[in-house]
Amino acid sequence: MELSWLMKLRIAAAAAVGVVLIGILGWPLASSSDPLGAVLAGYISTGSAVILLILAFLTGVIAYFLSWPYGREIGILAVPSGLAIWAVRSGSMTTLIQLNPTAAQRQALFTFLKWDSLFWLTVVAAGFAGVLLCQKILSKPRPTKTNKKPKTNTSNYINAIIAFIGSGLIAQICIRILAQDISALDSRLGSVVAQPHVGQIVFAVFISFGIAAFVVNKFLDVSYIWPAIACFLVTAFSTVTYAKQEILQHLAEQWPTAFYSNSVIAILPLQMVAFGTIGAIAGYWMSFRYNYWRKHESR
Repeated sequence: MELSWLMKLRIAAAAAVGVVLIGILGWPLASSSDPLGAVLAGYISTGSAVILLILAFLTGVIAYFLSWPYGREIGILAVPSGLAIWAVRSGSMTTLIQLNPTAAQRQALFTFLKWDSLFWLTVVAAGFAGVLLCQKILSKPRPTKTNKKPKTNTSNYINAIIAFIGSGLIAQICIRILAQDISALDSRLGSVVAQPHVGQIVFAVFISFGIAAFVVNKFLDVSYIWPAIACFLVTAFSTVTYAKQEILQHLAEQWPTAFYSNSVIAILPLQMVAFGTIGAIAGYWMSFRYNYWRKHESR
C-alpha cells in the first residue's frame, strides 16, 4: 500500500504549517540571547508560554483543514514538526553542563529537566486539541442507542498502561544503541559516551519511538498517544537512574563536560518530545501498512 502523491502533499502541508508558524515565526518565544543556548521550557516566560499554546492550537486547526479529509490523522504532525525546528536550532545538553560544571549544579539541572518534557507534551496536546475540535464541529453526528449503557472495558486501560511503560522501555533501549558518539571505558561506570551530534539524536529518537509505536500497536492495538506520552517517561527515568549524585560527581571529577554515563541523558527534553512524537505517529501508521501488506500483498 503506497501513499498517493495527494496524501504525501497533505502530510507535507500539515508539517509546513508547523514549521512556519511555530518553527520560524514562533522562534522568538523560545530563543535565547545566547545563540548557542539550549531551549528549555523553564527559560520561557509565562506570557510566551501562553502565546505558544495558543499558537499550537491554531496550528492544529489550520493543519486540519489543509490535510482535509484526513485532518484527524495528519493534522497532529504540525506542532511537533514546528518544535523539531526548535530542537535542531537549540543548543545541546553539553551547553547546559558547561554552565553548570560542578556535581551539585549538574544534579540541580537534571532535577529541573526531569519535568521539562511535560510542557512540550502540553504544547503538542494543544495542537491535537485544535485538530479534535475541528473534527467534532465538522463531523456528522451519529445516532446513539439510549437503551444500552456503555460498558467499561478494563482491558483497554491495562493495554494503555502496558503500552505507556513498554514504549518507554523500548525507546530507551533503542536510543542507547542508536545515539552513539565517541565512547570510552570507565573503571567505575563501565563506559561513558560523548554528546551525540544533533543528527544522531534526530535519527535515534525518531527510529526508537517509531519502533515502540509499531510494536505496541501490533500487539496491543493502541494508538500513537501512549508512545508519544512515553517521551516523558524516558526523560524522567533516565534522569533519575543515570544522573545520581555519585555518578555526576565522578563525571565532574574524571571526564570533560561533553561525556555522560548514558546517551539518553544527553538529549534535551524538547528533542525527545519533538522527534519522539513524530516517530510515534510514523510507527503507528507503519504498523497499519504492515498489517495491510500481510493481508493483501504477501500472498
